[in-house]
Amino acid sequence: MAPRSSRGIAPALLCGLSLFLGFPGLVWVQISVPPQSSPHTEAHPCHTCRGLVDSFNKGLERTIRDNFGGGNTAWEEEKLSKYKDSETRLVEVLEGVCSKSDFECHRLLELSEELVESWWFHKQQEAPDLFQWLCSDSLKLCCPSGTFGPSCLPCPGGAERPCGGYGHCEGEGTRGGSGHCDCQAGYGGEACGQCGLGYFEAERNASHLVCSACFGPCARCSGPEESHCLQCKKGWALHHLKCVDIDECGTERASCGADQFCVNTEGSYECRDCAKACLGCMGAGPGRCKKCSPGYQQVGSKCLDVDECETAVCPGENQQCENTEGSYRCVCADGYKQMEGICVKEQIPESAGFFSEMTEDELVVLQQMFFGVIICALATLAAKGDLVFTAIFIGAVAAMTGYWLSERSDRVLEGFIKGR
Repeated sequence: MAPRSSRGIAPALLCGLSLFLGFPGLVWVQISVPPQSSPHTEAHPCHTCRGLVDSFNKGLERTIRDNFGGGNTAWEEEKLSKYKDSETRLVEVLEGVCSKSDFECHRLLELSEELVESWWFHKQQEAPDLFQWLCSDSLKLCCPSGTFGPSCLPCPGGAERPCGGYGHCEGEGTRGGSGHCDCQAGYGGEACGQCGLGYFEAERNASHLVCSACFGPCARCSGPEESHCLQCKKGWALHHLKCVDIDECGTERASCGADQFCVNTEGSYECRDCAKACLGCMGAGPGRCKKCSPGYQQVGSKCLDVDECETAVCPGENQQCENTEGSYRCVCADGYKQMEGICVKEQIPESAGFFSEMTEDELVVLQQMFFGVIICALATLAAKGDLVFTAIFIGAVAAMTGYWLSERSDRVLEGFIKGR
């Protein structure tokens, strides 16, 4: 790229300087965005240990694959016997066992590194399962599958099939948790060995249970049909082996406010607000009012708004009445405005110049911007080597400096802009 001419830099610097001077109140503001913190859920130490062992085993596979497999079987068998259990291989595996961002893994590895080395050099033959030896037996962070808690107790339903196979045992496989069964939809009981609310036993044998849904409003049933209901859900009543909706609005079961009315729904009810025209109501709209609100009157069967403006209700001079829903307000008549609590006639302003409403500070900024643009244009032309424009540019800079230093410069330019 060819070097840029310095003659083009001078006008750019002058333009930037003049525009900067044109904004004396310019303030640099740095906007800082607070770092967004992502929610962090700390994993159970057993899960961290399991992840560490899984990564360790993958490292073992990787080191064998990367270092051998060239085709010379006899040579590889001789070298492999030395490398297989060597410290070199252990170091290579441990270097990649934790990702850089996995703080929990690094912390656990630091605490258990001596145990891992002991297993590597002395315990592999008698305890080939590193997870069992490290996480369960040595660090006591994990339990066998189907057990939980500090003592590794069996989950409900037994360790072979915790929660009957229809739920999750809280804390299973760890030294924590309550052992409570979180059953799948449709199943319930301590070990998920029963059908839950709204389901019935469609099939059962010594090891298998199938729960199917009852008919909609049935809480307990003997089959899928409407007539198979044995107990109904809340808001329904059993009638001839069928669940029928209870109309809470027609009984004392509904509890709505004084300015609300009841609407029955399937298995429940809703309280909705009365119309604004009502003081208490029996339904929606102004035609279901028990009594009319202030500002409304009974017209036939409805509560309708009273037009207070039909009578002289605004005592102030030059005021007029505006009717509103349920009330009214007094405002100044057209051509008048509110001033100190009374309505006075509005004065029509005389026509003014284009810049008459500008503040003194705005005029100063406009003045400085005007001179800045003129200097930018002259500086650009002078940079091209034209002697005439160079002379004009120097004269303009001198004139601008004189005006800036003059105490009367602001008043002269202001009078020029306003045409005075």
